[in-house]
Amino acid sequence: MFHIVLVEPEIPPNAGNIIRLTANVGAQLHLIHPLGFELSDRQLRRAGMDYRALACVSEHASWQAFHDAVRPARAFAISTRGRRCYAEVRFRAGDALVFGSESRGLPSEVMVTFEASDRLYVPMSRGSRSLNLANCAAVVVYEAWRQCDFLGAGDRPPAMAG
Repeated sequence: MFHIVLVEPEIPPNAGNIIRLTANVGAQLHLIHPLGFELSDRQLRRAGMDYRALACVSEHASWQAFHDAVRPARAFAISTRGRRCYAEVRFRAGDALVFGSESRGLPSEVMVTFEASDRLYVPMSRGSRSLNLANCAAVVVYEAWRQCDFLGAGDRPPAMAG
Protein backbone atom coordinates (compact mmCIF):
# COMPACT_ATOMS: atom_id res chain seq x y z
CA MET A 1 0.00 0.00 0.00
CA PHE A 2 1.95 3.05 1.24
CA HIS A 3 5.52 3.47 2.43
CA ILE A 4 5.70 5.50 5.64
CA VAL A 5 9.26 6.75 6.06
CA LEU A 6 10.61 8.19 9.32
CA VAL A 7 13.96 9.91 8.84
CA GLU A 8 15.99 9.86 12.06
CA PRO A 9 13.05 9.57 14.49
CA GLU A 10 13.91 10.36 18.11
CA ILE A 11 10.97 9.59 20.41
CA PRO A 12 10.07 5.92 21.04
CA PRO A 13 6.33 6.41 21.78
CA ASN A 14 5.89 8.26 18.47
CA ALA A 15 7.53 5.42 16.56
CA GLY A 16 5.41 2.92 18.51
CA ASN A 17 2.22 4.77 17.62
CA ILE A 18 3.27 4.86 13.97
CA ILE A 19 4.00 1.12 14.05
CA ARG A 20 0.43 0.63 15.20
CA LEU A 21 -0.81 3.02 12.49
CA THR A 22 1.02 1.17 9.72
CA ALA A 23 -0.28 -2.19 10.93
CA ASN A 24 -3.84 -0.84 10.90
CA VAL A 25 -3.70 0.61 7.39
CA GLY A 26 -1.51 -2.05 5.78
CA ALA A 27 1.41 0.30 5.12
CA GLN A 28 5.11 -0.47 5.30
CA LEU A 29 7.20 1.46 7.81
CA HIS A 30 10.76 2.43 6.96
CA LEU A 31 13.06 3.73 9.71
CA ILE A 32 16.07 5.72 8.51
CA HIS A 33 19.11 5.70 10.81
CA PRO A 34 20.33 7.06 13.07
CA LEU A 35 17.41 6.33 15.40
CA GLY A 36 17.07 8.04 18.77
CA PHE A 37 16.10 4.71 20.38
CA GLU A 38 16.46 0.94 20.13
CA LEU A 39 13.62 -1.07 18.59
CA SER A 40 13.54 -3.01 21.85
CA ASP A 41 12.79 0.19 23.84
CA ARG A 42 10.07 -0.37 26.45
CA GLN A 43 8.22 2.87 25.56
CA LEU A 44 8.18 1.95 21.88
CA ARG A 45 6.79 -1.51 22.68
CA ARG A 46 4.19 -0.02 25.01
CA ALA A 47 2.93 2.49 22.43
CA GLY A 48 2.98 -0.08 19.62
CA MET A 49 1.30 -2.71 21.81
CA ASP A 50 1.20 -6.08 20.05
CA TYR A 51 0.98 -4.46 16.61
CA ARG A 52 4.75 -4.85 16.02
CA ALA A 53 4.09 -8.46 15.03
CA LEU A 54 1.49 -7.27 12.49
CA ALA A 55 3.56 -4.42 11.08
CA CYS A 56 6.06 -4.52 8.25
CA VAL A 57 9.06 -2.55 9.53
CA SER A 58 12.36 -2.10 7.69
CA GLU A 59 15.48 -0.25 8.77
CA HIS A 60 17.79 1.59 6.40
CA ALA A 61 21.26 3.01 7.08
CA SER A 62 20.50 6.26 5.24
CA TRP A 63 18.00 8.10 3.04
CA GLN A 64 19.95 7.01 -0.02
CA ALA A 65 19.94 3.36 1.13
CA PHE A 66 16.14 3.52 1.49
CA HIS A 67 15.73 5.15 -1.91
CA ASP A 68 18.02 2.59 -3.59
CA ALA A 69 16.23 -0.36 -1.95
CA VAL A 70 12.60 0.73 -2.35
CA ARG A 71 12.64 3.06 -5.38
CA PRO A 72 9.14 4.46 -4.79
CA ALA A 73 7.40 5.74 -7.92
CA ARG A 74 6.34 8.87 -5.99
CA ALA A 75 7.49 10.31 -2.69
CA PHE A 76 6.24 13.27 -0.68
CA ALA A 77 8.07 15.12 2.08
CA ILE A 78 5.73 16.16 4.88
CA SER A 79 7.22 19.14 6.68
CA THR A 80 6.44 22.49 8.27
CA ARG A 81 8.59 23.79 5.38
CA GLY A 82 6.24 22.24 2.82
CA ARG A 83 4.95 24.33 -0.07
CA ARG A 84 1.65 22.57 -0.78
CA CYS A 85 -1.16 21.40 1.48
CA TYR A 86 -1.33 17.61 1.74
CA ALA A 87 -5.09 17.74 0.94
CA GLU A 88 -4.31 19.06 -2.57
CA VAL A 89 -2.56 15.83 -3.55
CA ARG A 90 -4.22 12.84 -5.18
CA PHE A 91 -2.40 10.00 -3.44
CA ARG A 92 -1.91 6.58 -4.99
CA ALA A 93 -1.05 3.16 -3.61
CA GLY A 94 2.71 2.79 -3.43
CA ASP A 95 3.39 6.44 -2.55
CA ALA A 96 6.11 7.10 0.02
CA LEU A 97 5.17 9.60 2.74
CA VAL A 98 8.36 10.92 4.33
CA PHE A 99 8.53 12.52 7.79
CA GLY A 100 11.50 14.01 9.65
CA SER A 101 12.61 13.87 13.24
CA GLU A 102 10.59 15.43 16.02
CA SER A 103 13.09 18.17 16.89
CA ARG A 104 14.68 18.99 13.53
CA GLY A 105 12.28 17.85 10.83
CA LEU A 106 13.71 16.59 7.55
CA PRO A 107 17.42 17.22 7.03
CA SER A 108 18.15 19.67 4.19
CA GLU A 109 20.04 16.98 2.26
CA VAL A 110 16.82 14.95 2.18
CA MET A 111 14.51 17.92 1.58
CA VAL A 112 16.42 19.03 -1.53
CA THR A 113 15.71 15.68 -3.19
CA PHE A 114 12.01 16.64 -3.43
CA GLU A 115 10.49 18.97 -6.01
CA ALA A 116 8.70 21.94 -4.41
CA SER A 117 5.33 20.47 -5.42
CA ASP A 118 6.17 17.26 -3.52
CA ARG A 119 6.93 19.10 -0.26
CA LEU A 120 3.68 19.00 1.69
CA TYR A 121 2.46 20.58 4.90
CA VAL A 122 -0.46 20.02 7.27
CA PRO A 123 -2.32 23.28 8.04
CA MET A 124 -2.21 24.58 11.61
CA SER A 125 -3.57 27.57 13.49
CA ARG A 126 -1.59 30.78 13.17
CA GLY A 127 1.24 30.84 15.70
CA SER A 128 1.56 27.05 15.98
CA ARG A 129 4.99 25.55 15.26
CA SER A 130 4.36 21.89 14.53
CA LEU A 131 2.23 18.83 15.12
CA ASN A 132 3.27 15.72 17.01
CA LEU A 133 4.96 13.34 14.55
CA ALA A 134 2.56 10.44 15.15
CA ASN A 135 -0.48 12.72 14.86
CA CYS A 136 0.81 14.28 11.66
CA ALA A 137 1.51 10.86 10.17
CA ALA A 138 -1.99 9.66 11.09
CA VAL A 139 -3.64 12.70 9.46
CA VAL A 140 -1.76 12.30 6.17
CA VAL A 141 -1.80 8.50 6.03
CA TYR A 142 -5.54 8.24 6.66
CA GLU A 143 -6.25 10.87 4.01
CA ALA A 144 -4.09 8.97 1.52
CA TRP A 145 -5.82 5.70 2.45
CA ARG A 146 -9.26 7.33 2.16
CA GLN A 147 -8.39 8.51 -1.33
CA CYS A 148 -7.55 4.90 -2.20
CA ASP A 149 -11.02 3.84 -0.97
CA PHE A 150 -9.53 2.25 2.17
CA LEU A 151 -8.00 -0.51 0.04
CA GLY A 152 -7.54 -3.64 2.15
CA ALA A 153 -9.80 -2.52 5.01
CA GLY A 154 -12.18 -4.91 6.71
CA ASP A 155 -15.91 -4.25 6.74
CA ARG A 156 -15.83 -2.92 10.30
CA PRO A 157 -13.64 -2.96 13.39
CA PRO A 158 -13.44 -6.22 15.36
CA ALA A 159 -15.75 -6.45 18.39
CA MET A 160 -14.19 -5.24 21.62
CA ALA A 161 -14.04 -7.57 24.60
CA GLY A 162 -16.09 -6.62 27.59
